[in-house]
Amino acid sequence: MSEWTDLVKLTVALLAIVDPFASIPVFLGVTIGYTPAERRRVTQVVAITVFCVLAVAALIGTQVLRFFGISIASFLIAGGILLLLMAISMLQARESGIRQTPDEALEASEKDAVAVVPLAIPLLAGPGAISTMIIATHHLQGVVGHFALLIPAALIGVAVWAVFAAATRISARLGKTGMNIITRVMGLIIAAIAVEYIYRGLIELFPRLL
Repeated sequence: MSEWTDLVKLTVALLAIVDPFASIPVFLGVTIGYTPAERRRVTQVVAITVFCVLAVAALIGTQVLRFFGISIASFLIAGGILLLLMAISMLQARESGIRQTPDEALEASEKDAVAVVPLAIPLLAGPGAISTMIIATHHLQGVVGHFALLIPAALIGVAVWAVFAAATRISARLGKTGMNIITRVMGLIIAAIAVEYIYRGLIELFPRLL
């Protein structure tokens, strides 16, 4: 039962971090002039890419940390700081440089493969989401636990597909103010998750803090 609870928490955390609603303006901007069929194809590729990136992080993330000799405690603190910086930008309703730099945004308008770069990577499945998936492997260990992480990854892929498929209608309904409100709420959730990660990392590095 606790594993299912962890999976639900992870899904909510990933949804806040990926935050497809905040990426709607970018999606609409880089697909200006696209036909409905082309936008649907871009949406599908984005969703599949997001799932694949999160799945790879879940399945081999721990091995990557071991290869570089990085402890999970250190990664918890680093991931928490990364999420906290992202949360601060979201609370101010502005795009974080961690997600996408101005140069990447400019390059996006010159590329045909906007579905993969920058929409899926790094705008949605960026460092924050990847770090969260790798940290989750610490709690759901073993082959079964790692494969169980594919469930949240798939749900996030479906959520991205659903939001982008209805991007035009959502943008018209919510407007700039509505999407900023959603972004700020998501930013608050991410800030709380970041503090929790940093706290857990410090406790593992310095047990006497308890």
